[in-house]
Order: sequence, then structure tokens, then C-alpha cells
Amino acid sequence: MRPLGRIALAVALVVAGWLALVIALTFGTSPGRSLAVIGPQAQAIAAIAKANGRVLSSSAYVTIARSDAADFVGRLYTAGALLVLDAEQAGGCNGLAPKRS
Repeated sequence: MRPLGRIALAVALVVAGWLALVIALTFGTSPGRSLAVIGPQAQAIAAIAKANGRVLSSSAYVTIARSDAADFVGRLYTAGALLVLDAEQAGGCNGLAPKRS
């Protein structure tokens, strides 16, 4: 195998491992935390509604949601969400209004 091929394989394995870890840790998220639902906006909002969550903000491919249910992540996946991440760990969003100075 060429050195460039080995590097590409190593990078792909690291990215896949990181993504698997982040997804697994999301299932342990405490209730009431903001979650980022990644995927088309209409599909994400429909999944959040089916899972009895609240939409905090939404853009074309990232929708921030919250619920006090302990099994909210599982219910989102069951309702058709493509990818669910802890929003605070994924990008620092907590769903709260920005502080004004």
C-alpha cells in the first residue's frame, strides 16, 4: 500500500472512531440538555415533534432541540433523525439567549 493510501486510511479510521464515540456518548446525555439534530430541516423538525421535543433553533441542516425525557435521543432516532449530537459538546450551543455586554 502506498504511503498516501495509508494516511488516507488512518484519517478515515480516526474520523469514524471519533464519530462513533460522539454518537455513543450522546445516548448518555442528561435530560434537559440541548441536542443538535443533523439532517434536512423538515426531517429533523418532524422527528423532534414525534419524539415530543422542543425546537430551539433551526437552519438548513442543523436543528437544536431539547426535551426533559431521559430517552429523548433514542426517541429521535426512532422518529427518523439521521444524526443526533450533544449540541454543547459538538459546537458550544446551549440554546440560551446570548449574553449582552
